[in-house]
Amino acid sequence: MSQVLKVENLSTIFETSEGVIYAVDGAEIEIQKGETLGIVGESGCGKSALALSIMRLLPSPPGRILSGSVLFAGRDLLLLNNEEMRQVRGRDISMIFQEPMTSLNPVLRVGDQIAEVTRLHRKWTKKESLDHAVEMLRMVGISDPEKRIRDYPHQLSGGMRQRVMIAIAMTCNPRLLIADEPTTALDVTIQAQILDLIERLKSEIEMSVIMITHNLGIVAETAQQAVVMYAGWVVEKAPVTDLFSSPLHPYTQGLMRSLPNPEKDYDRTSFLPVIPGTVPDLYHLPRGCRFQDRCNRVMKICREVEPQLLDVDAGHAARCWLYGKEASTGSRESEKEQRIT
Repeated sequence: MSQVLKVENLSTIFETSEGVIYAVDGAEIEIQKGETLGIVGESGCGKSALALSIMRLLPSPPGRILSGSVLFAGRDLLLLNNEEMRQVRGRDISMIFQEPMTSLNPVLRVGDQIAEVTRLHRKWTKKESLDHAVEMLRMVGISDPEKRIRDYPHQLSGGMRQRVMIAIAMTCNPRLLIADEPTTALDVTIQAQILDLIERLKSEIEMSVIMITHNLGIVAETAQQAVVMYAGWVVEKAPVTDLFSSPLHPYTQGLMRSLPNPEKDYDRTSFLPVIPGTVPDLYHLPRGCRFQDRCNRVMKICREVEPQLLDVDAGHAARCWLYGKEASTGSRESEKEQRIT
């Protein structure tokens, strides 16, 4: 398979009055043609910040990309000017955002919002674009699309609004779709329909998908490769089958233990295992590993030196001292301060 996207050493910061937050710190991911990459992690771990960095849609200020590269079709997206990047968005790379009600324009009809994409990227007439919008609504399973293109977002249900977002994203048959929590706040039945729809559209045009979620079940069902994030770091990446059969990082192992076991009978006295403690304060990150205070296998080196993302097995990497040799001591904090200034 040919590589569609490669992110190398990407760091994104938010500069606030209280200090600097590393929302994404040295992230490295890649995705192949026709593949789905699942990015999983709890709220605030940097999943959405990574997606917005790839799309160059970070609110600036306070956010900015500090370092790294985002290689797409042989070009580094971070080196493109604003006009060149606008040509990439919607045509080559599209994104489905978390909350469609805040992503759709409340004062424009949904047909006009879909048509805007083809008018911008394909220079179609208004009639051609609206006719295509009808076909896109039909493709994503919205009944009576000729009527629905005249509706405003508030007239649609949550599931229908999410389908409109998918229609907008798919209008120009992008090579890469970034789906950021596409099933948030939808009931289980609608969630399944949305995931099936994305999978069907992906197969029809050989599109690649980055599926961002906190739901391990969605990753298991839809993805071929997986990335686990924690406090701005990529702490593990592997083929999905390997991640679920033999997770390496203690954080990933904790996530797996917290999943309900379908073979076990639960009653009112049963409790799922939880990961103790809380995510570290991003303004005051600990020296060494960021998971140290929640890890049941912490070692002395974990509190002194940051681990690096190391290949443990073919295609399976983890950021953990359980699998690495002692590196040169010293913290990266001073290095980061120099990079910021």
